[in-house]
Amino acid sequence: MHFILKWLVTAIACAVAIWLVPGITPVGSSWGAPLAFALVLALLNATVKPIMQLISAPITLLTLGLFYLVVNAVVLELASYLARNIFHAGIVIDSLGSAIVASIVISLVSMVVGGIVGTDA
Repeated sequence: MHFILKWLVTAIACAVAIWLVPGITPVGSSWGAPLAFALVLALLNATVKPIMQLISAPITLLTLGLFYLVVNAVVLELASYLARNIFHAGIVIDSLGSAIVASIVISLVSMVVGGIVGTDA
């Protein structure tokens, strides 16, 4: 039940990012796109992202943590690609700048909605 709740919180955050960030467009139905994207994003955040953070730790330290935004953007791009090719629904991200802004929006909205709902998302 906890995973489903976190998945729904992430899907809401993705829907807000689709609505707010220029350069991000949904592929598929209006609710199917954020749901499919949030599922792939959750799986990548649990598996691939920690490995990417470990590999990029020296660069992240040199940039005082700013490179972490690039890691988040790359994970979003990968999740976008996988969601579109596996589920035929998801989002299209036009540029790296849009991905960085979307990662910030998704993080902030997940934090707020997760705090309201009571998850640690």
